[in-house]
Amino acid sequence: MKRKDYISWDEYFMGVALLAAQRSKDPSTQVGACIVDSSNVILSTGYNGFPKGCSDDDFPWEREGSETKYPFVVHAELNAILNANGKSLKDSSLYVALFPCNECAKAIIQAGIKEVIYLSDKYENDKMTQASKRMLTSAGVNFRELILSRDEIHISFITD
Repeated sequence: MKRKDYISWDEYFMGVALLAAQRSKDPSTQVGACIVDSSNVILSTGYNGFPKGCSDDDFPWEREGSETKYPFVVHAELNAILNANGKSLKDSSLYVALFPCNECAKAIIQAGIKEVIYLSDKYENDKMTQASKRMLTSAGVNFRELILSRDEIHISFITD
């Protein structure tokens, strides 16, 4: 008899996005993204961080003050799109922990991604998030909050 407690595709791909987020060196916000085609094949992943060649020791991680991380950080969604290295993302789905900002929404639309699945919309009242939703809706990109039936997935490096 087969196992019945296996994870769903949504849980799997969001889990990959959350695992990618663990690569982020941002001390306050770690976001990961996973792009998947219609056959449930992972096309790309990304996480928030500085562009390649820009040392994370030489740029600021601060959220406030005279010099912040915001002009420098590449968001997880854009990194995942760029990391696809020219693969077609047409009609793909993007899994991400945090609802995409307006700048990432532009890239999502331009890349041909047709669905965004997210865990949190904590900036839903922000004007930029509202702009993001307006653009995504106008371009026919579906978005939905992922409602999970479990709180966690356990990963162990110890195998039996």
